[in-house]
Amino acid sequence: MNASNSCAPRALVLLAGAALLSGPAWVFAQPPSDEITAVSAKASPDYTRVRQKDGKYPVEGYAFGEGGHYGGPMIDPSIDKLKFVDVARVISVPLSEQNYWPDRDARSTKLLIMVYWGVTDVPPPISSSAAYNNLNSIQGQIATSGGAARAQAAGAGSIGKGYHSTSNVAGASPDQLDQLDSALAMLDVVNQQRTKTDFFNASMLGYSTEGMINSDYGNYVRGTALGLRREDLITEIEDNRYFVVLMAYDFQLMWKEKKHKLLWETRFSIRQRHNNFDDALAGMAKAASEYFGQNSGGLVRRDAPLGRVDIGDMKSLGTVEK
Repeated sequence: MNASNSCAPRALVLLAGAALLSGPAWVFAQPPSDEITAVSAKASPDYTRVRQKDGKYPVEGYAFGEGGHYGGPMIDPSIDKLKFVDVARVISVPLSEQNYWPDRDARSTKLLIMVYWGVTDVPPPISSSAAYNNLNSIQGQIATSGGAARAQAAGAGSIGKGYHSTSNVAGASPDQLDQLDSALAMLDVVNQQRTKTDFFNASMLGYSTEGMINSDYGNYVRGTALGLRREDLITEIEDNRYFVVLMAYDFQLMWKEKKHKLLWETRFSIRQRHNNFDDALAGMAKAASEYFGQNSGGLVRRDAPLGRVDIGDMKSLGTVEK
């Protein structure tokens, strides 16, 4: 399941209570950090923004909706302690820089922006799996048996019955061969589960836009120059990443007709290692902000600016009427 599959029913439920928040002061320092924010954004053909003569986009009113927090495999106070309003009020600042402003009047509110955030749960290294260790164990036993078989064959001056010099199972007993087949089958199951987890995370983070993960095309380019790109993508998603997903729905259509229509989505993430979510969130959102309501044309990378967030008292502008 990815965010796009889960947000529509939640959006209908949260519509009446979506909070409208005022933004915090946001101060950035230079130069940018050495961290990179990965961004993937899409916009519906029915949604366009055209800059005005002053170079700015027209103002669009929105209401926030709580999509949900996706926890990772370990305790992380930098994200676990944050509530929806903490995340929303930081994101409201780069939204305002793109002329998206909170609106308390349901009649004029254009967007319902669902907010999802969390950290990915990545598969452990294959070398740490029980299936991998079991395979190594039986291969070691077979290698020992093969060594004995070769020694015996050399002493007899001939190759014994059933021994093939090019085989890696020389000297293995039928029971060992059965164990080898079982170990290979178990490892295949682990690899399939790993592939599913990779694809889920790629979809959540926007890494699936290039079609290289869990696809026929991705398998086809293995061993080519493009295969290196595929391996880079997999390496990144198999490292835990903090992420935020913004999904903007047509507010009026939801409010009046109880139908959901996704107008745009922006997914952005940064690696968890060497970072804290509460410190990185502002920079991540700033790096992704130019793609709010736009098409990124695939996965792009942006420097995450260093900075701090000065949070004053959070103010609510009210709630959207049912």
